[in-house]
Amino acid sequence: MPFQSSGHSARRGGDGRLTDALDPQDQGPQDACGVFGVWAPGEDVAKLTYFGLYALQHRGQESAGIAVSNGRQILVYKDMGLVSQVFDETTLDSLKGHLAIGHSRYSTTGASTWHNAQPTFRPTPDGSIALGHNGNLINTHELREAVAALPGPEGELDLAQRPGETSTNDTSLVTALMAHHPDQGLEERALEVLPMLRGAFCFVWMNEDTLYAARDPQGIRPLVLGRLDRGWVVASEDAALKTIGASVVREVEPGEMLVIDENGLRSHHFAEPEPKGCVFEYVYLARPDATIAARSVHQARVEMGRQLAREFPVEADLVMPVPESGTPAAAGYAEESGIPFGQGFVKNAYVGRTFIQPSQTLRQLGLRLKLNALEHMVRGKRLVVVDDSIVRGNTQRALIRMLREAGAVEVHVRIASPPVKWPCFYGIDFATPAELIANAGNADSDEVETLEAVRHAIGADSLSYISQQGMIAATEQPASRLCSACFDGNYPIELPGETALGKNVIEHMLATAARTGVPIQAQNDNASALRRP
Repeated sequence: MPFQSSGHSARRGGDGRLTDALDPQDQGPQDACGVFGVWAPGEDVAKLTYFGLYALQHRGQESAGIAVSNGRQILVYKDMGLVSQVFDETTLDSLKGHLAIGHSRYSTTGASTWHNAQPTFRPTPDGSIALGHNGNLINTHELREAVAALPGPEGELDLAQRPGETSTNDTSLVTALMAHHPDQGLEERALEVLPMLRGAFCFVWMNEDTLYAARDPQGIRPLVLGRLDRGWVVASEDAALKTIGASVVREVEPGEMLVIDENGLRSHHFAEPEPKGCVFEYVYLARPDATIAARSVHQARVEMGRQLAREFPVEADLVMPVPESGTPAAAGYAEESGIPFGQGFVKNAYVGRTFIQPSQTLRQLGLRLKLNALEHMVRGKRLVVVDDSIVRGNTQRALIRMLREAGAVEVHVRIASPPVKWPCFYGIDFATPAELIANAGNADSDEVETLEAVRHAIGADSLSYISQQGMIAATEQPASRLCSACFDGNYPIELPGETALGKNVIEHMLATAARTGVPIQAQNDNASALRRP
């Protein structure tokens, strides 16, 4: 049997929702996904992949999956929930082989359902393929048409046959295109398919005997190559390599495809590199112990805090972070300003996921289930509260209220990124532009008026964001090699029409086609998708 997966009746996990967020109604930027691949004969590749995914859990908490090959067949196991919920030792012991890929998902294309969990799987003329994807493609409508044009039933989306029982993400489309190679090998077919893709992508995929990896020409999402004593590893972040004891070799280059098999490692460049790494990886997405483009993420965040202190000093008694994402920047702010650093909040480490819905009383208590102010630290003090970003502002408002109730005299908020005003189409799921508090005020408001409106809305005594130039300088990368579209609206890859964008683009396309019998038209302007409300 070439394919094995968890079914609905066997599901032991939950619904894939991570409920230890400070405020489930005010989610921060939702991470992309985490990908991992290992080719290591003689090693327990399933467990190596499990630990690698554990290290990448922060990049996606909706679902997780592992595919393993023993040289004859590929076994795939995936389910909704966290890595620790999806897999147990019995399951991992059943996944035997010399080659594996893994994936932890947050949905950026396709709904959060079991059928969209990855790795995806498809038969091929000479075996099968499993594939995992970190990023988001923006020409999904074109890929959907390319898949529909493939000859034979292998080119059909299963949705037409089993409504609601198949995947509706861009990863499945790429898998279908890769799987169709009747007159050539998978390696040659991949070199044809990869140049067709536009957007952000880091792929790991495999057939029965070979591991593949590729990164988009802009290198928007990170991908790193590592070495084991008896094999090779690729992962979204080098922190995952270190977790399993692999040495870091290098980053996969933008526009590069790696092929790893019994003959070793070989590299192909399928496109000219045009580096545009995501600056938000440095701000929030990546683990603090990751290194991207030779720059320590933790050091970058500390420097952002120092720059914040230089740009927006204030007289205060204590610098404190919003745990945990604001901690490095808060440390930098304290160091540069000379104001003592301290923890003003204590976070409940045991909240985790829960299937018990809080009562109305608990809802009214807001964040107190997960976060409480340390009264003896904040009472009678002027505070600088440092966070990585503001999305809707509800969380900051509740935190500031909590600090004032605990006796804080002043609360000055400092944010280690510029105002987020624009949606991301390259693998981060922000709130919609209308929901972003940085777009508060009317269309005629200038920056000062908008800043004052946000400050008033969250109840702070003062509010300042780091400048875009200061943030970029902290990364030690040239601005020309970074994507900052969520801050300035300058998208490095041209976007298609509005109707061809969005998380549920395939669901909308299929629903429209089913209702009208006419394929969706992508030649539409994207004004409403991108305009500032």
